[in-house]
Amino acid sequence: MMRTLLTLVTLAGVCAAQRVSTQELLRMAKTRAAGLEQALRDTLGADKIQKGTAAAGELGDFVFAVTSEKGPSLEINYDPPVVAFKAGSLWVVETHLNTGTAYKYTWIADGKPIGGANNLPAFGPDSYAQPGVPQGKLTGPIEVPSKVYPDVKANVWYYVPAQWDGVTPLAVQVWGDGQQFTDARPGQWRILETLDNLTAQKRIPLMVSIFIQAGTGPNRNQRSIEYDTVNEVYLHRLLDEIFPVVAKNVKMRTDGYSRAIQGLSSGAIMAFNAAFDKPEEFSRVLSWIGSYTALQRSATHPEGGAEYPTMVRREAKRNIRVWVQDGSGDLDNGAGYWPAANLGMANALKFKGYDYHFSFGVGEHNDAQGAAELPEALTWLWRDYDPAKTSQEFVQDPAEKDQPAWRIVQLNRK
Repeated sequence: MMRTLLTLVTLAGVCAAQRVSTQELLRMAKTRAAGLEQALRDTLGADKIQKGTAAAGELGDFVFAVTSEKGPSLEINYDPPVVAFKAGSLWVVETHLNTGTAYKYTWIADGKPIGGANNLPAFGPDSYAQPGVPQGKLTGPIEVPSKVYPDVKANVWYYVPAQWDGVTPLAVQVWGDGQQFTDARPGQWRILETLDNLTAQKRIPLMVSIFIQAGTGPNRNQRSIEYDTVNEVYLHRLLDEIFPVVAKNVKMRTDGYSRAIQGLSSGAIMAFNAAFDKPEEFSRVLSWIGSYTALQRSATHPEGGAEYPTMVRREAKRNIRVWVQDGSGDLDNGAGYWPAANLGMANALKFKGYDYHFSFGVGEHNDAQGAAELPEALTWLWRDYDPAKTSQEFVQDPAEKDQPAWRIVQLNRK
């Protein structure tokens, strides 16, 4: 009898913690509905609410909750604080944020900060599955051994659009650290959803996305060896070992005009290195939180990737198009200071007349901003693509030429 009673009590506790959908939570917050406090606790979690890190959002609508003895306000980025309203014993803010970027927030009570977090993505409609939009097909993981890097192997996935006829050679989009983007839908970063929507809207060409995990082998830092080293070795890994595996089942374009490459952190310098070194192989670069720093030094490049801003300025301009993204909260360590390194890259690309875009937010070393702005970034990267062509001269936008160089504004100190 006692065991039965304990079971009933346990089940009652489980039933009490009834999570609601983000849409329903937002509706309840907008209308100050009865039961909002319990819904917030059950859905966002008491621990996060206590720490001031509880937030949920969809399509730019967000709800935040915290416990506080005094009525707090919520500071988002550097905007004026939003005053919270009371929901039982909780303090709540319901607000709308512009989509396509990421945010940081801090609760302020009695003039003192409470909790808060960074890297809060605000995804727009192109990052969500849409009715009537067909889904592509993901294949993998496929384990690909290497001779370029002895005793190393890597997992590879490829994604083809539903609209592909199976015959026409596809444009190519490479994704570094690709294992992050192949989870079951909805993925944390919504990459597959974005690809489906932009393909259906014809904002990007029909293309095969190749998701590549960094290799594993005898060296613990194999990823850094592959990605951070300023040389051609990883490019040979891509072209000579990974592409042929995908080409067994997918017909791919071979012209650099029809190939783009993405990377994040060390993967971003890998992507830029590939295009800068061989623009005839890759002409479009998507760089997130790029590690243009001294992570892998060599006799040829004593400061490793930290040399890139100077190399871009001094060497002949390559015919490539580059989207550079970073955040003011990015890393600062013995290898370098990431925000300044990326700003240096942006100014170097501008100085040399490259077709480039610089997106600078408030985020840390995180995918949030890059993923949230991906619909805009891919549209920009592939704009005016013509499958009838195999080349194009990439020139800097005249409006960009009239803009001043990027400068640093002091915000975090008096």
